[in-house]
Amino acid sequence: MSRLIFTALFCSVSFLSWGWGATGHRATGYIANKYLNKKARKAIERILNGQSLAMASTWMDEIRSDSTYDYTADWHWVTIPDGMTYEQAEKNPKGDIIESIERIVAELKSKKLSPQQETERLKWLIHLIGDIHQPLHVGRGDDRGGNNIKIMWFRADSNLHRVWDSDMIDDTKLSYTELAESLGNPTQQQVQNWQQATVRDWAYESMSYRQQVYDYGNARLGYQYAYKYLGTAKERLLQAGIRLAGVLNEIYG
Repeated sequence: MSRLIFTALFCSVSFLSWGWGATGHRATGYIANKYLNKKARKAIERILNGQSLAMASTWMDEIRSDSTYDYTADWHWVTIPDGMTYEQAEKNPKGDIIESIERIVAELKSKKLSPQQETERLKWLIHLIGDIHQPLHVGRGDDRGGNNIKIMWFRADSNLHRVWDSDMIDDTKLSYTELAESLGNPTQQQVQNWQQATVRDWAYESMSYRQQVYDYGNARLGYQYAYKYLGTAKERLLQAGIRLAGVLNEIYG
């Protein structure tokens, strides 16, 4: 079966596989806000009409029920098979998360957008930078980003994608602000290193976690899996927030 067929199959379930849950996305927005420079913060407050990065971060999932935005459905993910680079992988003609982030950043930098276009693109960018840091949004091409792998999360039916999107995070019972504050404070050197990485670097980092992600044994997951890998999910959320701030500072600072 060709990868383009897998693309269509992935798209058919994308409405069930939202990158990070609301708590995770809002945590990245909350973190990013702390690392904005003054000029970028002022511009973003104007563009979002006072809405916080945290609350704007989930808009791209919320519009999935609006057919007007169906063309954005495939932007949340990308397929890069094991052993391949993005450049070598077959491209989705409807777009993917790497292409979308790179394009949206260029459009925002162009300063040629209408106010509505700028607001939409900013909200897309906030969301997609979160998504690309969820390891299963850079898929292998054989299991629809983990959606096909059925899992028991404690006593509830789930799938591997959902475990990483929300199950592990939601089971912490933390609000998005509490989750964000629990992620710690990176050193200045860490912030600098994380912000110097490119969009494609972020995707390859997500690929590098596949051995951890797919360590699901008998598919009955719970405390042990969360103990081993929740830290990875938290680090990815922190990196997403720091990098989101870096991109926004570059665009608006």
